[in-house]
Amino acid sequence: MNKTNLLYAQSGGVTAVINATAAAVIAASRERSDAIGTVLAARHGILGALGEDLIDTSTLGAGDLEALSHLPGGAFGSCRFDLDPPERNPAQYDRLFAVFAAHGVGYFLYNGGNGSMDTVAKISAAARVRGYPLVCVGVPKTVDNDLEGTDCSPGFGSAAKYAAVAMLEAGLDIASMASSAGRVFVLEVMGRNAGWIAAASALAARTEDEPPHIILMPEVPFDEEAFLGAVDATVKRLGYCAVTVSEGIRRADGTLVMEQDHDRKGHVQLGGAGQCLARLIHARLGHKHHWAIPDYLQRAAGHLVSAVDHAQACAVGRAAVAAAIAGRDCVMPAIRRLADAPYRWDVVLQDVAAIANLERRVPAGFIRGDGLHVTDAAKRYLRPLIEGEVYPAYAGGVPDYRRPSFASVARRLAAYVP
Repeated sequence: MNKTNLLYAQSGGVTAVINATAAAVIAASRERSDAIGTVLAARHGILGALGEDLIDTSTLGAGDLEALSHLPGGAFGSCRFDLDPPERNPAQYDRLFAVFAAHGVGYFLYNGGNGSMDTVAKISAAARVRGYPLVCVGVPKTVDNDLEGTDCSPGFGSAAKYAAVAMLEAGLDIASMASSAGRVFVLEVMGRNAGWIAAASALAARTEDEPPHIILMPEVPFDEEAFLGAVDATVKRLGYCAVTVSEGIRRADGTLVMEQDHDRKGHVQLGGAGQCLARLIHARLGHKHHWAIPDYLQRAAGHLVSAVDHAQACAVGRAAVAAAIAGRDCVMPAIRRLADAPYRWDVVLQDVAAIANLERRVPAGFIRGDGLHVTDAAKRYLRPLIEGEVYPAYAGGVPDYRRPSFASVARRLAAYVP
């Protein structure tokens, strides 16, 4: 079998375990040195591929890969960049395939979410049109858990664990400070269109009276009066109320409860829903109020990684390499749940073209009838995903995250001009 080089890249919002996938890809590729030559990595996703900004991972030793596996963030750099349709911008694809050819790339693994799977499908189709020998494999990750075709997305389990732990600990604090004036705490988590992380905060509670008492998800239109009524009733019963809210909740007319800004492409930069609700509660009900926005913290908490999530992140990386060597073009290794208790799972391949750009939202059966919390079915689904811990090494009282030194690959083409 002739050797060919493999190019790996990271895309979209990163996670606490995306580098575990990267390390698994590199390790699995080295085990198949009969089929794979050099594993290259593109800096900042597809932008690095276009710019011929590549890394030679062969300089990384076993210790480097172990450190990489426990490093949060995107070690190789990520991006939010969508390729144009080939017919609109053929020069973009000319450049991409020129880079592939210059560096002997015959396998392309793109580690990302919904939009990244669309990129995989586009590049795969373009390779077939051009007759270029390339196998493209999408590698799943997203803290939002909104990828179709997989039972869960690597990265979500650790973000879910963070949300549950944050609510558990904040709930203990606010419960200890309850007073006759009533106190309310609002935790705003990520979730533009899907409320999976917010739903996972329910795992903090062991009884109905423990936080979070209310969970607001984008799947349910925000009903201000029903929400305020539930908050007030909880405060009157317990002396306090804890709320989890997804950043992307909307009113019945489709307007966001809060938005901060737009980027250059017009995409809404969400944030502030928690603050908006906390102030609404204070203005309408008079209760003391606090809010928190974990933001990057919920997806970068390498000190609180779910062992299940870490194992699945490694598994999809290894499965992606196996699929590439087997010539399985335009597929994505996906998690398949086999049983809830004890939790069992395996990895299967899904057709990328069938799931690209689709969005998996929290199903109705996981949402309580009043829309203000989750069901037992949701908890049964969520609980196994946060199980177990993978702690990093510590030094000086903080995690000893070691970012490997990367060796750049010499450029062989002229500079890229978009």
